[in-house]
Amino acid sequence: MKNLINFKSILVHSFWMAGLIVVVSACSDNKTVDSNEVTNQEKVNTMAASDHTIVVIENDNDTTFLRKAAEMQMEMINFGKLAQEKGNSAEVKEFGRVMEAENTKSQTEINALAQSKSMSLPGSATDDSMEAYNDLNEETGNDFGRSYSDRMVDQHEDAIDLFENAANDSEDPEIKAWASEQLPTLRNHLKLAEDSKEKSDNQNS
Repeated sequence: MKNLINFKSILVHSFWMAGLIVVVSACSDNKTVDSNEVTNQEKVNTMAASDHTIVVIENDNDTTFLRKAAEMQMEMINFGKLAQEKGNSAEVKEFGRVMEAENTKSQTEINALAQSKSMSLPGSATDDSMEAYNDLNEETGNDFGRSYSDRMVDQHEDAIDLFENAANDSEDPEIKAWASEQLPTLRNHLKLAEDSKEKSDNQNS
């Protein structure tokens, strides 16, 4: 009889321990799930923060202005050098010299301005600019002069629009002032480009 009681006690104790193990295991699983949920939520929050940062950078009008202005300057310098080598007239060669010299000066200014704002500017020409350069390099004679002048007219019209927007809308007083200072020079360059285009067109007629 005593052995039967002991056996029952052992059996009850075993069931009790088994139940305790199940409960502890379930709690452990819940903690693991909770921990995973917290980790996943942290990842989502981090991604959301990163996405927000990217949007802010891409929508920064001053950063966009400086980047586009630097790209235009690089093109005008590169094309100016090419015009001095391949220009079919003294006017085209001189226009190319002016473009190289004055845009090199502006490039130094914009690099210093961007550095003061902790902004990095592109160090090479865009794919579109390189493609246009290669196409222009294949032309000779008056075809070269006309194509070069056409490109410079278009580029300076775009540049004036870009700089006028920055001069009117920039929230940075230094960028706003620099853009305003460049506009008279850009308008003068546009006039030179239009004159060069007119002379090239007349030579073709």
